[in-house]
Amino acid sequence: MTAPHVPAIGLAALAAAALPSLLAYNTAPSPTFLNQAVALVGWGLFVVAAGARRDGVRDVAPVLAALALAGVGVLWSWGPGALPASLALSALGMIVAAALLTAHGAMIRRSDDAHTVFTWFCLAWVVAGVLNAAIGLIQVFAPALPDGDWIARPSSPGRAVGNLRQPNHLSSLLLWAAIALVALVELGRLRRATGAMLMALFVFAVVLTASRTGLVSVGLLALWGLADRRLTRATRALLLAAPLLYAAGWGAMALWASLGEHAFGGAARLAETDISGSRFGIWSNTIELIRGQPWTGVGFGEFNLAWTLTPFPDRPTAFFDHSHNLPLQLLVELGLPLGGLVLAQLLWALARPLSGWRTADTGQRCAWMMVLMIGLHSLLEYPLWYAYFLLPAAWAWGFALGRPAPSTDTGSTAARAWPPVAGVALVIVALAAVVDYQRVVRIFEAPATAPPLAVRIADGQRSVLFAHHAAYAMATTGLAARDDLRAFDGALHYLLDTRLMLAWARALHAAGRDDDARHVAARLREFRHPQATGFLAECDDPASAPQAFQCRPAPTPPPRWPTLLPLGPGGVSPPKAR
Repeated sequence: MTAPHVPAIGLAALAAAALPSLLAYNTAPSPTFLNQAVALVGWGLFVVAAGARRDGVRDVAPVLAALALAGVGVLWSWGPGALPASLALSALGMIVAAALLTAHGAMIRRSDDAHTVFTWFCLAWVVAGVLNAAIGLIQVFAPALPDGDWIARPSSPGRAVGNLRQPNHLSSLLLWAAIALVALVELGRLRRATGAMLMALFVFAVVLTASRTGLVSVGLLALWGLADRRLTRATRALLLAAPLLYAAGWGAMALWASLGEHAFGGAARLAETDISGSRFGIWSNTIELIRGQPWTGVGFGEFNLAWTLTPFPDRPTAFFDHSHNLPLQLLVELGLPLGGLVLAQLLWALARPLSGWRTADTGQRCAWMMVLMIGLHSLLEYPLWYAYFLLPAAWAWGFALGRPAPSTDTGSTAARAWPPVAGVALVIVALAAVVDYQRVVRIFEAPATAPPLAVRIADGQRSVLFAHHAAYAMATTGLAARDDLRAFDGALHYLLDTRLMLAWARALHAAGRDDDARHVAARLREFRHPQATGFLAECDDPASAPQAFQCRPAPTPPPRWPTLLPLGPGGVSPPKAR
C-alpha cells in the first residue's frame, strides 16, 4: 500500500466506527436514524478508501446466502403479504449493505493490505471506545453537564447510556473496543501497559452501563483468554482479569454510592425482580406465535403486529417490536423452513473459522471474536437491526472467513473495480435517505412558518422509506375520517403502540366492525398502559358501560391477527401503498 492511502483508510475507519456513536443530536420520529445514516456513509467511505485487490466473495458464501434468504422473506412479506413498501425497501437496503461489507471484508483479507487495513479498523474501534467511555463517565459523574445535543442526557440516574442513549448499545461498543485493543497489542501496535489501562477503562465503563448483556460478555473475554493459547501470556492474563476488573469496578461504584447521595444504576438493576428484563415472557410468547404459524411465519417485520394482536393475558407490558433473540426472531417471522435455513447458514459461517483456528492469524481470530460477541448480544438484544452494528459486524465476519490469496494470485480487474463503486453508491443512497427523511421530520418538528399539518402529512406520505411515519400521524391526529381504516394500512406494521391502538379500535367501531374493535380493546387492556386509562375507565361508569364497545366481552374464539388488517368502508380491501 502506498503511503497516501494510509491516512484515507484511517480517517474513513474512524468516521465509520466512531462518528455514529458520538452523534447525540437527532430528530423525531426516529431517535437513531441519523446515527444509522452516518454509519452507512462512513462504511461506504471505508469501502471506497480501502478498495479491494482480489476477489474473495466465495469465502463468504454462507453469509451471503443467509442474507439472500432473508431478502426473500422480505419480498414475500411485502408482495403477497401486507408489509408497507417503505419498511420493505428499508430492510432490503440494509441487507444489500450488509452483503457489500461482508464481501469487502473477505476481499481485503485476500489482499496484500489485509494487515494494514485491519490495524486501522481496530484502531478506529479503540478510539471510539475511549470517546464513548468518556461520555459514559460524564453521564454518571457529572450528570448536570450533558446538554442533549453534544452529550445525551442519561435516561436513568447513575447509568451510562452513551450518545446512542441505550446502555446495551454502549456496552456492545465498549466490548468491541476491548477486542480491538487485544488485536493491537498482539500485533505490536500498542504497548502492553497502555493496553492494560485501556482495558480497565473499557471494563469500568461497561460497569457504568449496568448492562446484564455486558456482564455476560465480560465473561466471554475471560473464556477467550482461557481457550486461545496462541495469544501471548500477558494478553491472556489481561483477558482473564476482565471479570476481576468488572467486580472491582462494581464494588467501587457501590461504595461510592453508599458514601454519599450518589446514584449508581447497577444498584437499581440488582433490585429488579425480573432478572431477564421481560425477556423470558417475550420468548415464551414468541414460541407460541411460532406454534401458531410454523411454516410461513408471521412475516418479516410483522412480529410486533402479530404479537400485539394475539391474546397473551400475562404478556410483558412494554411494546416489543423484536423478540430480543435472533434465532427466535428469524423463526417467528420467516417460519421454520426458511428461518431454519437462514440460521443453518449463519451457524455454518460462524463455525467454519474454528476449523482453521490453529493457522488463523491474529486479525482473523480477533475479527471472529467480534462476530461472536455481537452474536452473543443478539441472543438477548437485537443490535444487528442497527446499521452501526450490522455493517462492521458484516465486515469483520467477511474478514474472519476470508482466506489469504496465493502468492501467484494477482486478482481480476473486476474484483478491483466494483467495491469502490458499490461504496460510492452506498454513500449516495444514505444521503438520499437523509433527504427523504426530512419529509416526515416536518410532520413532527414543524417550524412556525410550516404549512398546515394535513399538507405536511400528505408530503410525508410521498416518502420512499418513511411513509409509515406519515401514516401514523394521519391515523392518530384525527385528520382521517373516523371510519376510514385505510389510514391505518401503513402505520400498523411499524409499531402498534397505545395511541395507535386507541385510534384503531375507535375506527373499527365507527366502521361497524365491533368484534374486531372489542378484540383490539381487549389486547389494549392487557398492556395496562396509563394512556389507555380514560378509555377503559368508561367501563366503570354504569351509565356508559352498556353502550361502550370496549366494555363488552371480546369475541371468542379470538380472530386471527391477519384478519384484523384494515379494510376500507364497506368491507372493500384498499390497494396497498407501493
